[in-house]
Amino acid sequence: MSTGRISSGGGSSSNSSSGSSSVVVVVVKLVVVVVVVVVVVVVVVVVAAVVVVVVVVVVVVVVVVVVIVVVELVVIVVMVIVVIAVVVVVVVVIIIIELVVVVVMVIVIFLVVVVVVLVVVVVVVVVVVVVVVVVVVVVVVVVVVVVEDIQ
Repeated sequence: MSTGRISSGGGSSSNSSSGSSSVVVVVVKLVVVVVVVVVVVVVVVVVAAVVVVVVVVVVVVVVVVVVIVVVELVVIVVMVIVVIAVVVVVVVVIIIIELVVVVVMVIVIFLVVVVVVLVVVVVVVVVVVVVVVVVVVVVVVVVVVVVEDIQ
């Protein structure tokens, strides 16, 4: 291999062959540098692509997990709301049924009391009428008997 120096001017023939081999060495070095640069660029591009793919996969996984968690939370909240609504409806229905039963019982008790009071009033009126009729009859009979005795 040569020293890599290119002589200037008109040298001998050995100098000229040394100059052409120096050009070959320079070209080889340039080719090696270009190949190294291309390899480095390709490696950097591949690494960058792998990093981008990994980042995209991680982002997709995180988004999917977040969506699943949010959906589960929404389902849980909806279930809790439905359970609370069902409990409230059942309690309201039970309260309404109890109120209806109480109102019906009050009406029945009121009707029973009214009927009892009416029966008592009718009995009292009948007794009073009977007593008055008996007294009137007795008085009339006594008056008639006394009037007949006097005559």
